[in-house]
Amino acid sequence: MSDFLGLFSDDNSQNTENQNNQSNSSNQGNATSSTSQNSQQSSQQNSQNGQNDGTLQLHKEELDITKNSVDAGDVVISKDVVEEQKTVDVPVMHEEVVITRTPMNNERSDSSSISQETITIPVSQEQVEVNKYAVTTEEISASKRQVEETQQVQETLKREEAHVDTTGNVNVVSDESSFSDINNS
Repeated sequence: MSDFLGLFSDDNSQNTENQNNQSNSSNQGNATSSTSQNSQQSSQQNSQNGQNDGTLQLHKEELDITKNSVDAGDVVISKDVVEEQKTVDVPVMHEEVVITRTPMNNERSDSSSISQETITIPVSQEQVEVNKYAVTTEEISASKRQVEETQQVQETLKREEAHVDTTGNVNVVSDESSFSDINNS
């Protein structure tokens, strides 16, 4: 900024030369000494020849945002065997033998002999048989999906602004259409 102001003052060209040296070393880093000497000579010639043109580049920082995919964790789905006691009432059927005695009033029988006689009546019953089998009650599936969300990133950015300082009775006129940041003080 001092280089820009130094071009407009005729007070001392030595200060302009020192300011150019400082500006060249900070803006150009490892520039060769011949380049800085050439810019010093051209700025001295501009101020000596009465040319009042100069340029100053302004810079600003912008954000360069990248996204990286990182592991957030795992989801493990497993199943456990849980035992429970279950009591079920099952109706079963069985047969009973009913013996009925009927008195016969001493009637005469057709059979002449009295002998031993046996009657066999088969009796049945239902028995409960328990078998276990597996049934599918539910299916669980897992899949991934991408969900987009917005995160706020806050960073301090730097930018350069031009300031014009004048000494003495100097009028500075700026072109408002292209350069509206110049302070007129």
